[in-house]
Amino acid sequence: MTSLSTPIRVVVADDHVVVRTGFAALLDSQRDFTVVRTATSGAEAVRVCREVSPDVVLMDIRMPEMDGIEATRQLVGSSPEGVDAPRVLILTTFDLDEYVYDALRAGASGFLLKEVTAERLFDAVRVVAAGDALLAPGITRRLISEFALMPARPDATPPPGMKALTAREREVLLLVAEGLSNPEIGARLTVSEETVKTHVSRILAKLALRDRTQAVIAAYETGLVVPGSRRPQ
Repeated sequence: MTSLSTPIRVVVADDHVVVRTGFAALLDSQRDFTVVRTATSGAEAVRVCREVSPDVVLMDIRMPEMDGIEATRQLVGSSPEGVDAPRVLILTTFDLDEYVYDALRAGASGFLLKEVTAERLFDAVRVVAAGDALLAPGITRRLISEFALMPARPDATPPPGMKALTAREREVLLLVAEGLSNPEIGARLTVSEETVKTHVSRILAKLALRDRTQAVIAAYETGLVVPGSRRPQ
C-alpha cells in the first residue's frame, strides 16, 4: 500500500508490444503513477517484480514461458520476507475468459478488459493499490455463476478462522458471496456503509484473506454457500 504522496509503482506485463506500451504510456501520464518496468512474459514479470517491488502489476493471462496465472501465484504466494506482495490486476480480452477464475484463485485482486477506458484503468489501479478488490457486483455475480457450474472440491476446507466469525459477520460474508456491494449490504441489514466496511475488514482479518474476491471464492469453494441456496452449511 502506498501513501498519498508516494506514486503508485506499476509493472505492466503483456507479450503484445502495443498493449504493453499503450498501458504504460497511459499510466505514466498520471502524477500518482510511475511505471517502473514492463515485462513480455510471466517469467519475466516474476523476475522484474522481485527486483523492483511494485505496488500493482497489470498482468496478461496468455504469455510465453509462464502464463499470468502461474506468475500471479508465484508473486502473491511467495514474496520475500518483509516485502509486501504486489496487487495483481489481470488483463483479459473477454470478461468471461475461462482463465480469469483460475487467476482470481491464484490471488489476483481483480481483472480488467483490455478495451478499458483510460479513466477506468486509472481508477482500477488506485482501487487495488489501496488494498481493495476490483470486482464490481455484476462481475462478482458472473463469478458466482461460474462457481455454480463447478463440482464441489472434495479437498476444500473452511479457513481456520471461520468458526471465529460472529453471527453478523457470517451474515455479511454470505451477502458478499451473493455479489452485493457494501451499500447494498448496508441497505439489506439496515446499517451504515461504514459498519459494513468494518465487518468486511474483520472477516478478512479473521480468515487471513487478502480481499473480498478471495472471500467470495472461499465461501463457495468450501461449501459455506451452495449456489442457489445462499444458506451456510
